Amino acid sequence: MMTKILVADDEADLETLIRQKFRQKIREHQYEFVFAVNGKDALAKIKAHSDIDIVLSDINMPEMDGLTLLSKLSEENPLIKTVMVSAYGDMDNIRTAMNWGAFDFVTKPVNFDDLEKTMEKTIKHVGQLKETLQAIKENNILKMYVDENVLSFMGTKEYENSLTENETLEASVAFIDICSFTSISERESPDTVVKMLNRYFDVMVKEIIAQNGTVDKFIGDCIMAVFKGDYHLDRAIDACLAIKKAIDALPEENSFNPKVSIGINSGEMISGNIGSVTLKRLDFTVIGDIVNTAQRLQGVAGKSQVVITQSCYEKVKQSFECKPIGKTSLKNKSEEVMLYEVLN
Repeated sequence: MMTKILVADDEADLETLIRQKFRQKIREHQYEFVFAVNGKDALAKIKAHSDIDIVLSDINMPEMDGLTLLSKLSEENPLIKTVMVSAYGDMDNIRTAMNWGAFDFVTKPVNFDDLEKTMEKTIKHVGQLKETLQAIKENNILKMYVDENVLSFMGTKEYENSLTENETLEASVAFIDICSFTSISERESPDTVVKMLNRYFDVMVKEIIAQNGTVDKFIGDCIMAVFKGDYHLDRAIDACLAIKKAIDALPEENSFNPKVSIGINSGEMISGNIGSVTLKRLDFTVIGDIVNTAQRLQGVAGKSQVVITQSCYEKVKQSFECKPIGKTSLKNKSEEVMLYEVLN
C-alpha cells in the first residue's frame, strides 16, 4: 500500500535530496511525496490531497511556520501525524511542538537513515489508528441494527453452530431491477449515482416490508426479495405491483426516468448460510432452481413488467389479472417456458 507524505520546507534543495534518497520506494509506489514551501502552502496541498498520511515539517518557514501548521492540523486533521524537522537550536520550539501533538522530530542536517526509520514508525502508527477507527465504526454500525442480546449470542458456540444450519422451504422470490441504470453511472458523479440508487431502493424496500417480505440482498442496481409464510406468492406479487406503481410515479432526475423490470417465482428452495465460516463471511440466503429461474424471468422482463411462470399463474389467476407473454427459452431449461405478465 502506498503512503502519501507531505514535506513542508522552504529549502529548495530538500525536494531534490528526498527524491534521490527515496527514489527506489517512489519507483516501487511505496511512497509518494507532495512538497510545500510553507505552512500555508501545506494546508492547500492537504486540501487537494485528502489521502496524505503524514507530514514532515520544518519549524522556521515564511508566511506560516511549522508550529502554526501543526496547531491547525491537530484541530482539523487528527489522523495526519506530523514529524517536525528542525535544527538543534530549536529545542524550545521542539518542546512546544511535542506539546501540541507532534508525533516525533528529526534534526537538521537530516540523517536520512534516521528519517526513514522515523517515517516507518509514523506510518505504522497511522495505519493502526485507521484500523482502530474502522473497527469502532463497524461495531457502532452493528449496534445500530442488532439487539444487544443478539450481539451476546453471536459470541457463543451455539451461534457458530447455527451458521451452518440449512433447511428446505416453500417461498416466493422476486428480482427487481432498475432498468438501464448503468447509463447513469457512466455519465454522473459517483455521489450522484449512489444517492439516486439509494432513493430508489428505499421506495422498493418499503413496499417489500409492507408485505412482510425480506430483502435477501442488493445486487448492483437490483434487489432480491424473499417472501415466506401464508400466501407468500400473493404477497410477493402485491409488493412488486406496488413497487412498479411507486417507481413509475417518480419524477425524471438527471435525464433518467426510473422504471423496473421484475421476475417472480415460487416453490421449494434451500435456505442457509452460504459462504466461508473460516472468514466469518456468510450470506443467509436462498438458492435453487426456483431462485435461478426468478432471476432469469427478470432478465426477460421489459420496463414496468412483472413476469411469472405458468405454474405461478395457475396459483394466482383468480386473484390477479394476467396476460400471456408466450413461450420463451430460459438458460438451463431444456424446454421453452410459458410466461405471463401480471397487470394488476
